[in-house]
Amino acid sequence: QVQLVESGGGLVQAGGSLRLSCTASVLTFGSYTMGWFRQAPGKEREFVAAVSWVAARTYYADSLQGRFTISRDNAKNTVYLQMNSLKSEDTAVYYCAAANHKDTRIAGEYNWWGQGTQVTVSS
Repeated sequence: QVQLVESGGGLVQAGGSLRLSCTASVLTFGSYTMGWFRQAPGKEREFVAAVSWVAARTYYADSLQGRFTISRDNAKNTVYLQMNSLKSEDTAVYYCAAANHKDTRIAGEYNWWGQGTQVTVSS
């Protein structure tokens, strides 16, 4: 079983930045593609970004327009999401997820999920 713990959420003004972290309790962290998803009130969960277990390739939702950066530190079992130029529409609960040996943007293909961390952007 993999436990994922997110941190770094909070309240920020529009145009500001936040960095989310997600630490996994698993010995084989390097075997997992790590993804970030978000869910705003009344909306479906949507893909934000992922970093592959293979050569740390990265994938992003087209709508982010280069504002977010995902990275991973396998020595620390941690994945990060740096969020810049935040907008009110980025307000959501952000979830970390892990997919075993699979690069995917599809939420249903992730095996493990964190509890989520709230990000609120005030305009």
